[in-house]
Amino acid sequence: MTVFTPTILLCAGGTGGHLFPAESLAHVLRARGIRVVLATDARVDSIAGDFPASEIVTITSATPSGRSALRRAGAVLTLGRGFGAAARAIRRINPAAIVGFGGYPTVPPVLAGQLLRVPTILHEQNAVMGRANAFLARGARTIATGFKTVRGIPDKAGAPRIHTGNPLRPAVIEAAGTAYPALGPEDSLRLLVFGGSQGAKVMGEVVPRAIAQLPADLRARLHLVQQVRPEDLTAVQNDYLAMGLAGIEAAPFFKDLPARMAMSHLVVARSGASTVSELAAIGRPSILVPLPGALDQDQAANAATLAAIGAALALPQAQFTPDRLTAELVELFEKPEKLTAAAEAAKSAGIHDAAERLATVVTDTAART
Repeated sequence: MTVFTPTILLCAGGTGGHLFPAESLAHVLRARGIRVVLATDARVDSIAGDFPASEIVTITSATPSGRSALRRAGAVLTLGRGFGAAARAIRRINPAAIVGFGGYPTVPPVLAGQLLRVPTILHEQNAVMGRANAFLARGARTIATGFKTVRGIPDKAGAPRIHTGNPLRPAVIEAAGTAYPALGPEDSLRLLVFGGSQGAKVMGEVVPRAIAQLPADLRARLHLVQQVRPEDLTAVQNDYLAMGLAGIEAAPFFKDLPARMAMSHLVVARSGASTVSELAAIGRPSILVPLPGALDQDQAANAATLAAIGAALALPQAQFTPDRLTAELVELFEKPEKLTAAAEAAKSAGIHDAAERLATVVTDTAART
């Protein structure tokens, strides 16, 4: 007897912010006996072997933004070609539902699915809906959100909205089981600094100067782990060596970042949706520096969700200066109870079962057709 196995098509742009929640959902769907196919762009090629999908379909895509009318027109043509390829792939795959995680590479397959009357679910990771998801929202059957309140959802999007949280990687769930490390008056303060591809530069410019200004006795109690751009690594390491800072690890990338977050007393980082959700799940206080210049100001909105409950200090980049960071660090050294309270506040906002919640939304939406 042939057993019918439904297929769910996941569509995500080829960056970690979109792929990580898609990957977490894929694990849960597969555990429920559902076949998973991923549609994405060519950037995912380097991690294709790790994504838990039966098949990965690469769709050509482009971002229709920028000042050049010629480039925008070329991007629209590329998206059109991607739409045709996506429609052919959807007819072949015959998915029971399509899930879009945002980014322009999701527009061709999700739009094609909507026109072919396949139920589509959008998952918005940020506290402000991205432009790709906003474009697709009117045709969605269900809109799932990473944050309880999300701005920018079009008024004409009539789909039910369900707060699922942002699906977390297994490594984050594991790290969330680590209790906040005690910080006594003589203990080292464990500081983790990272910025991602668009944030490590400012961290490399501000953090070493701030630490150099710390009183010597406090600097001696600092254990620092910092992500640094490859081109800045030697200069940053030399800065710290010149200070005589013994407890330091600097590298362009940390594979075990969730575990390092769990070992930290304080995190200084950008405020992408995944970072904010992971800080909440693990329960770690933070100083968040939203990426400036974004049209949607999504990172500022993400950071505000933790700042509002006392779990984080949100600093616009213009205020993220060596003097300000030094002052904040001195206060936290002197009042470690503020860190403990912020850790508890962060933990209270964590959602550990977001992938399971989203999987249920997906299967329920598919079953309604």
